[in-house]
Amino acid sequence: MDFLKICKSMSWMVQRNKENASRMHIFSRLGNQTHQMIKKAMFLVRQYPIPSLALCGLLIGSIFHWLLGSPDSGHSIWLAILVAGGAPIVWDTIKGMLRRKFAADIVAMLAILVSVITNDPFPGVIIVLMQSGGKALEDYAFRHAQDSLEELSKRAPRFAIRKRDGMLDKIDVTDVKPGNVLLVRTGDLVPVDGITRNDQVQVDESALTGEPVTKTKNDGDLVFSGTVNVGNPFEMEAQKTSGESQYAKIVQMVRKAQQEKAPLQRLADRYAVWFTPIVIAVSLAGWAITQSTTTILAVLVVATPCPLIFATPAAIISGINRAAKNNIVIKTGSAIEQLGKAKAILFDKTGTITFGSPRLEELRPIDDVNFNSLLRKIASVEQMSSHPAAQSVLALAEGRFGSIPTPENFHETPGAGVEGDVDRQHIMIGSEILFADMDMKLKQRIRDVKNEIDSDGKMLAFVTVDGALSGVLIFVDMVRPGVDAMIGKLKKLGIRQTALLTGDNLHNAENIARKSGISAVHANLLPEQKVSIVKKTKDVFGNVIMVGDGINDAPALATATTGIGMGSKGTAISAETSDIVLMVDDVTKVMTAVEISKRTVKIAKQGIFFGLGASFVLMGFASFGYIEPEYGALLQEVLDVAVILNAMRAR
Repeated sequence: MDFLKICKSMSWMVQRNKENASRMHIFSRLGNQTHQMIKKAMFLVRQYPIPSLALCGLLIGSIFHWLLGSPDSGHSIWLAILVAGGAPIVWDTIKGMLRRKFAADIVAMLAILVSVITNDPFPGVIIVLMQSGGKALEDYAFRHAQDSLEELSKRAPRFAIRKRDGMLDKIDVTDVKPGNVLLVRTGDLVPVDGITRNDQVQVDESALTGEPVTKTKNDGDLVFSGTVNVGNPFEMEAQKTSGESQYAKIVQMVRKAQQEKAPLQRLADRYAVWFTPIVIAVSLAGWAITQSTTTILAVLVVATPCPLIFATPAAIISGINRAAKNNIVIKTGSAIEQLGKAKAILFDKTGTITFGSPRLEELRPIDDVNFNSLLRKIASVEQMSSHPAAQSVLALAEGRFGSIPTPENFHETPGAGVEGDVDRQHIMIGSEILFADMDMKLKQRIRDVKNEIDSDGKMLAFVTVDGALSGVLIFVDMVRPGVDAMIGKLKKLGIRQTALLTGDNLHNAENIARKSGISAVHANLLPEQKVSIVKKTKDVFGNVIMVGDGINDAPALATATTGIGMGSKGTAISAETSDIVLMVDDVTKVMTAVEISKRTVKIAKQGIFFGLGASFVLMGFASFGYIEPEYGALLQEVLDVAVILNAMRAR
């Protein structure tokens, strides 16, 4: 019996401890959440001091005026807040006017000044709150993402290995001089532009050209800074300094494009050009009718274009949220405004319109070799490789053979191919380089087969079984599904010009453009040539969209009115340089982004027109003295809420 009591007691204690632990966990979570909320509130106060000050002052003054029965104290608090919060707004507006910037803020400035002059601070504080709050909302919507140049510069070559007097020295890339002999190890970035001193050099130029196929360079061929050695180590002779090399040019082009990108006029300011003079005229007419300065304040208060200021950023934030739900990150408010106005869109080819990695188009057996038997042996060896081409082969073999045997003596030669033993037969799969040491008869047979295949724009991998040529794998970079439908829809959305920009040859580019429905083609382009085409297109069509995924696209993305980067599999640099980033590997999201932009701007304009229409009606009543400034300020708040609720439809 005692034993049972002890067990029950222990069980009760364990349960009590669990309950206490659960309570402590809840309190801990509440504490953490409260701490995070306080941190966020403090950040907002530091980031936006004027609206925070105006809100606190309005509430405290209201408590003294109505709840504590001390109107004089409330009046003094409101007046202090009006002067402290209104002064920066007035000063900023005056500075803008001196720069000939005729903005929507002028009416608000006049309302604040008249509120101070007439010693009627309550409506003025509301104007300060709404004006500064609208600015804060606008700042949030239009805030630019971090500078792309930082990421671009991080990837730039930092060092070089100089060969001199038989010794190797690791030096800073800025110390490289033309004529220096450099060693480029496997996996290293080529430090500067130069020429190779070896044959069969394997270089990945995708960072500059966007093309995924490895390039073979021979003695005397040019290699460019920022490209990667994916083959054996090789020697090169520097032809340029790091500051004159190709990668440095890309950094310079991005910097120049960002500096030249003109700031865009706020949507609200376009309407303020004619709205502000009308407001001033009505307020003066009201004073003439009533002979009261209170009428001037009432007209200015009801006409303060808070709906004008709130409509665009509120709609833009809603549009940005809607885009985010579609895996589209819009980094600037101006991007969502300008996107729907574009009349031309330019696409990079590789990795954007196409997948950017080799896909198996065909396995072609040689002579009487059995297709399935050959595919099984190829898949057995390729399953040991992480190369994208290998994954494409495995996709073809999937489900055909049940289990695939594991090869013996597997070996992979970077940039060349793979080999291994399957069913006691030696299988070799790769480019011509892999068979460079084989007998002349096999090498001639490979060349003959290669000449029989239209290999333009394709990657060929040859397969030998025990030294006999048995098949050819033909890889292509395929057009993404849905691209042709997207191009058709973009044309219906108002896009008048579509073009393909690529470093690839013209024949391949025209083939891809034809399959995609793209009307114009520009091929064999260097990054600076892409920038030139973007500028020419802007001259003809105004707003231009550029879509790309690689380092070589970064200058063109920065130059375009709106740059869209492929963020899922594209480079971090292209994503950072872009105004909009697609977070899924789906270029058809460009069409979704354009649709969201058009709807967002349409809703913003609805809010503006509704706010202006209501303001005109209220100005009419205020000019005859039927609306006091305090009530006018409250009516203006009702308009603001209505405009914000309307803007939320963009979500």
